[in-house]
Formats: sequence, C-alpha cells, structure tokens
Amino acid sequence: MLTGTEKLVSVAFSTFVAKPVGKEKIQLKPVTLLTEQDHVEHNLASERRKVRLQHEDTFKNLMKESGKFDDPICDEEEGTVSTKGTSVQSIELVLPPHANHHGNTFGGQIMAWMEAVATISASRLCRAHPVLKSVDMFKFRGPSTVGDRLVFNAIVNNTFQTCVEVGVRVEAFDCQEWSKSRGRHINSAFLIYNAVDDKEELITFPKIKPMSKDDFRRYRGALARKRIRLGRKYVISHKEEVPLCIYWDIGNQVSLSNGNVEALKSLATKSGWEVTSAVEKVGGIQIKIYTLEEHDSLSVWVEKHVKRPAYLVYHLLSNFTKRPLWDPHYMSCEVIDRVSEDDQIYYITCPVVNNDKPKDLVVLVSRRRPLEDGHTYVVAVRSVILPSVPPSPQYVRSEIECAGFLIHATDSSSCTVSYFNQISASILPYFAGNLGGWSKSIEETAASCIQFIESATDDGLISIL
Repeated sequence: MLTGTEKLVSVAFSTFVAKPVGKEKIQLKPVTLLTEQDHVEHNLASERRKVRLQHEDTFKNLMKESGKFDDPICDEEEGTVSTKGTSVQSIELVLPPHANHHGNTFGGQIMAWMEAVATISASRLCRAHPVLKSVDMFKFRGPSTVGDRLVFNAIVNNTFQTCVEVGVRVEAFDCQEWSKSRGRHINSAFLIYNAVDDKEELITFPKIKPMSKDDFRRYRGALARKRIRLGRKYVISHKEEVPLCIYWDIGNQVSLSNGNVEALKSLATKSGWEVTSAVEKVGGIQIKIYTLEEHDSLSVWVEKHVKRPAYLVYHLLSNFTKRPLWDPHYMSCEVIDRVSEDDQIYYITCPVVNNDKPKDLVVLVSRRRPLEDGHTYVVAVRSVILPSVPPSPQYVRSEIECAGFLIHATDSSSCTVSYFNQISASILPYFAGNLGGWSKSIEETAASCIQFIESATDDGLISIL
C-alpha cells in the first residue's frame, strides 16, 4: 500500500456454456481480434481447448499404460508413508447466502469448501502449513441447491518432491437422498500443494506407499495427471525466446568444450528426476522417460538398454551425420568445423512443427572417452553462435542449452544409454505433446535409435571407427 508495488497472485481460465431457452444450441459470435496480444490469447485459448477435449482419452491411455509396469515405490523403499491418515470428510449445508437467485449453489463457494478440506488433508501428511500451488481442473458435473447437504471427501493421492496432490470428491444429498444414503456426484478436483518450514523454504514430501487397490488407482492417476499437466503447461505457455547461445571462440576452445561436457554431467546428477513414462517395445525393450522441473526450466531424461558394446554405441551416437537415419526430428546434419578429434560443430535442420517455419541449429558436439574401463562415455551438445553461419530467413534459428548422451557399459556386450535435454522454448514443440501423453514421439525415436544401433553392420561400424 505504501510503495504502490503490484504482484501477480494467480491466473485462471474459466469455461462457460450459454444455456439455451429451447432445444437449439446458442451459436456465439466470433471474438473480434484487435491487437497482437488479442491474437496471442486467442491462439492460446484454442490450444487449451484442444487439451481439454483430449484430456479424458489421454488420461485413460496413460492409466492403461501405467498398469503394465511395476510402480517405482514397490521396492520397499525407506521413508515411504501410507495416505490412510490423510483422509478428511466435511459436510456443509447449503443456505440461501451460498446460492444465486435461482437457488443454485455458487460455484465459487463449492470451490472454497473443497480447498478448505484439501488443505487439511495435505497438512496431515506434511505436518506443516501447506500452500495451494495450482488446481487441476475443477469439474462441475451437476448442480446443487439450497437445502442440499454437500459431503466433501479429500485424501492425498501422491507426492512429487516438493508437491503433493490431494483429490477431492463432492456429493450432494437432498433430504430424500440423505435418508437413503444415495448422493449425486457433483464435483471433482485435484489440488496441488507446496509446504514451507519455519525458514519459508519448501519442504520435501515423503514418497507414498499404496496399500490397497484403490490406493494404487489414485497413485497411478496422480502420475498420469502430472504428466498431462506438464505437457499442458508448456503447450499453452507463451514464452519469448531468450538467447542462450555462446559465441564460438577458437582461442577459448578447451574451456568451451570442457564446459559443454561438465554441464551435461551436472544435469544428469541433479536430484528431483521423476519417472513420467515406462514403455516396453517389441522385443522386450524398456524405455523410461524422466522429467525434472526447476523454476521455469524443464529437462527430459530418456533411458534405454542397448545390446551392443558401450564403445561401439559411443562411436555411433557421437557421429551426428548419422542422426537423421534414426531421429525424425533431424532432417539434415552436416559438419561445418572439425575443431579437433573430440569436438565438432554441426549445422542441423529440423522439420516443420505446428505449421511454423522449419528450425535450424548450430551446435558444438563434445565427446569424451572414459579414462578407465567401466566408466561413462560422454557426448555433450550445446548451441553456439558462428558468424560464418548466420540465421537464414527460411528457418527459425533454434537453440540447445544442454543436451547429450551418457553411455555406461553393463557388461562386455551391452550398455545403458541415457539421453538428456534441458529444453529451451524453441525446441519445446518437439517435446510438449509427448510429455502431455498425447504423442509417443520420444518413445518412438528412442526405439528407432536402439534399432539403428543394434542393426548396424560390422562394415558400417568399421567405417565409422
């Protein structure tokens, strides 16, 4: 009040339906777009609607997929807790001040009651003060009126590092329904909370250990919703591209190359990676996808097992001219500067996505062999600015902040390949659909990579070596 400083508290988008008087639907007039910002918001609204319309099918597919695999918590991990003690029930009587002139309960009033019971549930798990972070779609399934009793049931479904998801179900009972214990399911929502300690720092929640069949259903459902939220968040966000590139300087080659490698190693060792997908392809190949959210940064880790020696896989994956053979996100890839045996600069073109212009990149690929057997091979990638390759009007110049492969031998004839990518806004369109669960491009690319490696002929390997 004294300084006049304003801050953004929350953002929400509400969807309303125009109720017809007769049987015919009301056709609303299109919105008139006057400014550039109007066009941006209009396009984002269209994207949000697409996500909403496919939400239910996507959720069902993810739940079906997750049921094929063991849950990561099943390995008797220390520190896991049951959600039994987080169950909360509250009953509210709808009075005239809670309703509009038609006698229907205000939606905002129901939302407030739901938030109150969810907060109590979250606090029982963390034993601290929970703070509402976001809400995963309030769904108004039916009305309630003055005189109804509303029963709110809340319980913790799952935890994700510093976040916890609480599910709330609302049933309405009139007097007759109350006597028969047969209510109407009128609302559902999933609320996401953080919790802070005395120093105002975020608390890390304990992992959840499902005990019953219903616990597992809610546990898996929370994983699926998190994945959809992740994709939705980045699909409908509108971020200006912030330049991330560094200028390539031959005089500072060693420092830039080592920094490229160390950045990838640092990304791989960060805490907080969470499994978002585990898919078994034909032939028993399992591909796992992990994500890591840090502030406004999103990173992806794809892990797969390959039946080839680590040193051969290293040579195949570090030769980026071969990448268009297995990666559909790469149209072409050519060497433009052979800096040294272990450092090369490539020019890459990518296909069209979402009807935009095709993208191109200039990247430094730095590779490192392990000093000792059994250690990890490294292929690190990041964008650089090369004055001799300026942006072309035919392409949108994109950037890779930190990406690459870590290859670790499991025995003399096989290895584990981990691909990491700290996603920038320009390459986000290639990942967002997969993260949201309505695309399989990452899994398909990983499977293609495995097939490329395992089907490589000895003559082909000799030529690369």
